[in-house]
Amino acid sequence: MKIAVLPGDGIGTEIVAEAVKVLSALGLQLELEHALVGGAAYEAHGHPLPESTLTLAQSADAILFGAVGDWKYDALERSLRPEQAILGLRKHLGLFANFRPAICHEQLVGASSLKPELIAGLDILIIRELTGDIYFGQPRGRRVATDGHFPGSDEGFDTMRYSRPEIERIAHVAFQAAQKRSGRVTSVDKANVLETSQLWRDVMIDVARHYPDVALDHMYVDNAAMQLVRAPKKFDVVVTGNLFGDILSDEASMLTGSIGMLPSASLNANGQGLYEPSHGSAPDIAGKGIANPLATILSAAMMLRFSLNQAQAAERIEAAVKKVLTQGLRTPDIYSDGCTRVSTAQMGDAVVHAL
Repeated sequence: MKIAVLPGDGIGTEIVAEAVKVLSALGLQLELEHALVGGAAYEAHGHPLPESTLTLAQSADAILFGAVGDWKYDALERSLRPEQAILGLRKHLGLFANFRPAICHEQLVGASSLKPELIAGLDILIIRELTGDIYFGQPRGRRVATDGHFPGSDEGFDTMRYSRPEIERIAHVAFQAAQKRSGRVTSVDKANVLETSQLWRDVMIDVARHYPDVALDHMYVDNAAMQLVRAPKKFDVVVTGNLFGDILSDEASMLTGSIGMLPSASLNANGQGLYEPSHGSAPDIAGKGIANPLATILSAAMMLRFSLNQAQAAERIEAAVKKVLTQGLRTPDIYSDGCTRVSTAQMGDAVVHAL
């Protein structure tokens, strides 16, 4: 089983190192090959997604990804910024389905900013369409006014677009996921304003006819954002487009107390996947040994389950994470009184020990 390991920037190298440590402790026959991506790749090769990295990713059974980005690259033209690496991987590998579970571990109920009764037992799966919408719609760009008499008349534009086949395939993924859970799908859109969203809603209704055992309801994105903090446990599977999914999945992640706890998986039609924590590169804490590696370790568990057909190994990792949380071990982002504060590496070691 070949895994492309792409740590990236900021805390990416630290958290991926701990996930690799855990994977190595499982005793599986894994071939791990590292490569540069993001700002680190730009520094070495002049591009955030070098051809060698892309080739490795395409040939691997799965990709373990850290995070990309740093404020020092903000002055670069957009095509060379670190974030283009992850967009490029999604596009070239056809990673259209993003799974972002928001699970509140029993041991971390007190870490959430919401009342315990609102989030105890929370288990939401947000499924985000990943290769369409406004991030990839054409045309896009900027128009710069040449008439100096009208300062401030520069214009930037991006096009929100979806096709029926794009929506159909993510709809099938959502309904099939719901069949394995509680049989409920909430489709989030803005159909009262956007033609793109009206098409989204129409297609969701059409596809739902193939899944009579799954209940479908619809919610406008602004209401969904409100309901996530008002009554989050009313949701089970949430399916939405690229832009709305980007925002709502980050909101949902914070319900659990820390985005440092939440993994994600991005899959293509062949089951090949890219696995990464839901958080970013956090350059402000990079190198300090305080980043939480558990989201990355849990992403590795998702990788074993979805792309490598190693469900038992995935369950072992998830059980080990629960064990270290029960033991009271905490990185600073989830620390509370009475717990034991540990570093990034110490948390990784604890998971290995629990295995």
